[in-house]
Amino acid sequence: MPELPEVETVMRGMQIALQDRVIEQTIIRRHDLRWRIPADFSQQVTGSTILSFYRRGKYILIRLSCGQSIVLHLGMSGRVQLDSPKTPQLHEHVVFITDDGKRCGYIDPRRFGMLDLVPTHEEDTYRAFVKMGPEPLGNQFSPQTLLDAGKGRRTAIKPFLLDQQVVAGLGNIYVCEALYRAGIAPTMPACDLKPKAAGTLVRAIRAVLQDAIAAGGSSLKDYVRPEGGLGYFQHAWQVYGKKNQPCPKCPGTPKCAGVQHMTQAGRTTFFCPQHQKNG
Repeated sequence: MPELPEVETVMRGMQIALQDRVIEQTIIRRHDLRWRIPADFSQQVTGSTILSFYRRGKYILIRLSCGQSIVLHLGMSGRVQLDSPKTPQLHEHVVFITDDGKRCGYIDPRRFGMLDLVPTHEEDTYRAFVKMGPEPLGNQFSPQTLLDAGKGRRTAIKPFLLDQQVVAGLGNIYVCEALYRAGIAPTMPACDLKPKAAGTLVRAIRAVLQDAIAAGGSSLKDYVRPEGGLGYFQHAWQVYGKKNQPCPKCPGTPKCAGVQHMTQAGRTTFFCPQHQKNG
C-alpha cells in the first residue's frame, strides 16, 4: 500500500497538472470500489474548478469550486495516471478530463481504493478523519504527542506508531526506517518511551519522510508517480527488506548479526538488535 511519501508525491503531481483547471467531463466506469462512489459524483464535480489539494494521512483531498472535496485513497494497488490515453486502460475506473484537454485516470486492479465526496467545510468531520492523529510533518506532532499517547500502553512501539489514531499516515516501511535511525528497538513498549528518545524519534520520523518525499517515494509493486516515473527511496533503505545483510550503523562489529526480521501485528519488521536499543 502506498504510504505517506508516495501519497504526497501523487498529490503534488496532480496539483502541478490540475490545479485551477475546470473538470469538463467525468467518466465513471464502475462505482463499486472499496466504498461505493456516490451516484451523483459526476453531476456534482463536472463543471467545477479545482481550487487546491490537501493530504490527510494517506488520503488526498481535491477541493472544488462547488464547495465539495473529492476524497481519494489509493488502497493497495490504486494509482493515478496523468495524460492517460484516450482509449480505456485496463482497470481504469474513473477519468477526469479538464478544460485544457488533460486526462487524469484512476487505475485500481484490486479495487481497494476509493473516491468519495464531502463538503469542504466538513472535511474535519469526515468518517475517515474524525479519530485520525496529527500529521507527522505538522506542528501538532511533537515528542509530547508520543509520550501522552503512549501512557499506560504496553503495545510495542512499532505497531503503536502504525496506529493512525496516534499519528496519521505512517506505514510499515517508514516506521522501520525511523526506528532504525532513532536507535529504538521495535519491541519496546510505548509506555517506556522516555522524553529524550521521543525527541530523537520525532526527528527521525520527520527526516525519513522528508527524504522519501524528496526521492519521489518508494516504488514497490504497483506504485508509480502520476507522470509514470518511479520513486527512488527504496535505494536508500537501511533496514527494510535487508534481512541478514550487514547493519550500516555497526559494520564489522563482532556482536552484530546484521539486519533481522520478525512479524509484529501481521507486518514484517526489519531491525538491527545491536544498534536498536530500548529508548
